[in-house]
Amino acid sequence: MMETRWAYLIHLLGWTLPVIGIQLALLVNHYKSRAGEVLRAVLPPALVVGVYLSIADHLAISTGIWNFGAGRHVGVYVGVVPLEEVLFFLITSVLVSLGLALFTALLRLDEARTS
Repeated sequence: MMETRWAYLIHLLGWTLPVIGIQLALLVNHYKSRAGEVLRAVLPPALVVGVYLSIADHLAISTGIWNFGAGRHVGVYVGVVPLEEVLFFLITSVLVSLGLALFTALLRLDEARTS
């Protein structure tokens, strides 16, 4: 078990970036020339949700609803929210948005095959 202030960031990026890479590869493969359009449609709402959740976290931390133990993150903050938390919210929102775009593509393939 990694017990450093970098552990959260390393684990977060270690498991999410490969999944995002796979999602992007599948998305580009499926949508081909329209992949840029799809990303421009999918990513802004994901970023809005990530920012919204970060603001909610800021309010919760500011009012003492919860906190993070000292030495559990790299020490960079956005307001009172640790950078890793902000990245978690942004990356999770991107994962869900890309997954939804791929699920929609899968449904369309299934519809085309059964028509």
